[in-house]
Formats: sequence, structure tokens, C-alpha cells
Amino acid sequence: MATTHSDHHYFVPEGVSYPVTLSAGLLSLAAGFVFSVATDKNKELGYLAAPGKWMMYLGAAIILFMVFKWMGSVITESVTGKYKKWEDRSFRWGMMVFIASEVAFFAAFFGALFYMRELSVPQLASFDPSFTPYKDFMGSWPSAGPGGNILGQTYTPGPLTPMGAWGLPAINTLLLLTSGATITWAHWGLIKNNRKQLNLGLFLTIALGTAFLICQAFEYHHAYTEMGLTLKSGAYGATFFMLTGFHGFHVTLGTIMLIVIWLRSLKGHFTPENHFGFEGVAWYWHFVDVVWLGLFIFVYWLV
Repeated sequence: MATTHSDHHYFVPEGVSYPVTLSAGLLSLAAGFVFSVATDKNKELGYLAAPGKWMMYLGAAIILFMVFKWMGSVITESVTGKYKKWEDRSFRWGMMVFIASEVAFFAAFFGALFYMRELSVPQLASFDPSFTPYKDFMGSWPSAGPGGNILGQTYTPGPLTPMGAWGLPAINTLLLLTSGATITWAHWGLIKNNRKQLNLGLFLTIALGTAFLICQAFEYHHAYTEMGLTLKSGAYGATFFMLTGFHGFHVTLGTIMLIVIWLRSLKGHFTPENHFGFEGVAWYWHFVDVVWLGLFIFVYWLV
């Protein structure tokens, strides 16, 4: 049977200015952030405060606009049938490489947690008290950090209470595990061309992801206001907020992507034969679920 030209050739879109404009937005956001930090550290640079703030706002606005514009073009190309098997294959490989890079990203933070907990903190506590600058440093975990004279200031670590596992973290674990089931249920509905099951499953997943973020916000408020657990609370506070904070950021991005996919499914964009847009977001969401299980075990439970 004869095949069309597009069956053998990869679709190449027309040249656009999206990458250049998006890069300009990123530069504006990063430069504004640098100016703001420089202002906080050096009062003589106070004249950079206002420009830095507005550069950050401008950069964020450009990034959001370009993401919607660029993704809108990709969606239009998809629904108009420009993507065939070659494009689908490259999209799948690209998504797998992206998730692999995210795995490496979180692996670095888990590695830092292991290094501090098992190696650096015990080693600092083993130094001879006559020679170490970290007086009365305890090698137990969680560690609030050393006392003594640090950068010309006397620092005494306050009492540190680790975040318990069997409260909001356990509820969040249940929420994310359930969301993994609901998005799988939605996928089954898509394969069976059951639009009602697809749309309901996506809506439930979005609701569960939003509930997770609300619970995490309450957890952070409790940590800062009642537990004295902050980002500056030594090695434990730093690793706790870096790991859970970056995961929360990924949950936020995943929820936004789910909302976009849900709106697209309401318009009937996906079919049982062609739905990689849905699959890519589902893969990402399952990745977020797995990372949270690691966080719950190593950050909350095994403290």
C-alpha cells in the first residue's frame, strides 16, 4: 500500500522566535534575582532593589506567556495530525531522558542527606575538643548544627524537633498513592474510549494533588511557627526543606500539567490510538509519587 510523504519524514516546524524570547525571559528573571540578593547583602547597592524586583516580574511574565504560546503551537500541530510514528517515538525518548535527569537531580539530594547523616556529622563530632572550632557539637541526627563563634557571631543551636512521619506526611502519602491510582484509572478509560472515566479520573487526580500541596503548606507553617524548624536549622533543616520543597515544586508543575491535559481531554483531544500528551504527564506524575515514597521513608520515617 502506498504511503504518504509524512510517513517517512520527520515533521519539521517552521522557524519561530519562541526559544530566543523564552531565553530572554529567563535572563531577566535570573538577573533580577541576582540584583535582589546583592541588595540584601550589600546596602550600598540599594539602588538595584527596584529594578531587580521589576526584572523578576517581567521575566516571570515572559516565561509564562511563552510557555502557553509555545505549548499551544505544539497542541495545534498534534491535533491537526502533523505528528506521526517518528515524532511519537522521539517524544517518548525525550520524556524518558527528561525523567532520568529528574531522577539524577533527586538522587543528588538524597546522596547529600546520606553523606551528612552518615559521614560528615559523625566525623565533625569525633574531632578532638582541643582543636575543633565546633565546640560541644553532637554527632546525633537530626543535627541543628555546631555552636561556637561562626563568622564573627556567637551561635547557639536551639532545640530541634524533627518532623514526625505519622501526621500530615502520612496523609500526604495516602493522597499521592491514591492519585497514582486515579490517573491509572483515567488511562484505562482513555484506552477504552470512555471519556467520562477519563475526565473524572483526571479531575480526581488534580484534586488529590491540590490537597497534597495544601497539606504541605500547613506542614511548613507548623514547622516554622511552632517547631522552630526552618531552612537555617542546621543540616537537618536544610536537607528537609530542600528535598520536600523541590518535591512540592514538582507536584505543583505536575498539577498544572494535569489541568492542561484535563482541559484538553474535555475538548476530545486524545484518542485510544494517539494520546502521548496524556501518557507523558502520567509518567511524570508516577515519578513524583515514587520520589515522595523515598522522602517519606528517609526524611520523615527513618529520622
